[in-house]
Amino acid sequence: MMESSLPGLEAILLVGGQGTRLRPLTLGTPKPLLPTAGVPFLAHQLARARSFGVRRIVFATSYKASMFEPVFGDGAAFGLSLSYMTEETPLGTGGAIRNAAEALTAGPSDPVLVLNGDILSGHDIGEQVRLHRTRQAAVTLHLTEVDDPSRFGCVPTDDSGRVTAFLEKTPEPVTNRINAGCYVFTRSVIDTIPKDEVVSVERQTFPGLIEAGELVLGYATRTYWLDVGTPAAFVQGSRDLVLGRLESPALPGPAGEFLALPGADVAPTAKVEGGTTVGARAVVEAGAVVVGSVLGDDCVIEAGAQVIDSVLGKGVRVCAGTVVRGAVIGDGAVVGPGNELQDGVRVWPGVELPERAVRYSSDV
Repeated sequence: MMESSLPGLEAILLVGGQGTRLRPLTLGTPKPLLPTAGVPFLAHQLARARSFGVRRIVFATSYKASMFEPVFGDGAAFGLSLSYMTEETPLGTGGAIRNAAEALTAGPSDPVLVLNGDILSGHDIGEQVRLHRTRQAAVTLHLTEVDDPSRFGCVPTDDSGRVTAFLEKTPEPVTNRINAGCYVFTRSVIDTIPKDEVVSVERQTFPGLIEAGELVLGYATRTYWLDVGTPAAFVQGSRDLVLGRLESPALPGPAGEFLALPGADVAPTAKVEGGTTVGARAVVEAGAVVVGSVLGDDCVIEAGAQVIDSVLGKGVRVCAGTVVRGAVIGDGAVVGPGNELQDGVRVWPGVELPERAVRYSSDV
């Protein structure tokens, strides 16, 4: 990646979603601001865009819109210029792009990068933009290959890379390539999206362009790609960043088995590994085991407790003799001794589970 590869390129970052699949973590914090490998999730996207030469990004905000600017400011800390555009009511992906475009300075023929705020990707943004420019496409989509495309909408292409259709979820997919959520638009195409209307690029804009004979290209890769919209995927994304499976200029320390933020206290006899992040001032006591998890700031994992493949909010206490596996624990919750929280359990903020020997299997 070369910083001069895309000089002057502007981008729109879609960050308006409510993140319902990640509740209770997103009850008080928008999904793109959740701590991921030691920094807000978007910090990884901003740093990576900057590494490809992007210099100006417009945030398309909606849910808890006022929380973004206090975190990222004018972007100077990232070597970027940041602007913020808010949808008073959610406008869908297309409407959000159209609304944010009001803050762009790009000319009609210039490319505009559009990023989804819940995707981790290792693909070459520079190559995607260069393909778009070379072929003079209306839109160029990043496509990724997945093992089970039936869970997604499929995006078939012809031999020249032209996208031929957008297919909804189907039991028998015609291709294993799916929409990976990173687009390069020609600015004039964005301006054709109806203003102040709810529009889906996947269901309306892209199929409409194909039907009209416009060139919609697919840029297909097999690089790292992850939608972090579910708790399991969120934990995986943070874990992969800490382990170095996906490089990020925003990682606040060297890649390794775990990342400890300032003030964290990990006992020498504790076992902390698997890409775990230990939040600022968090405590992991002697004999505790933490594997592949995200511990928020000020968490306490007492002696002998086990936390595996889980995400814990700020100030969570996991008491001695407790097992937390594949769970999501909201801010300030306390998991009393003897509890065993199994895969899929979500504990809401402030809940205190008393000492007991119970396996929880639903929201509490």
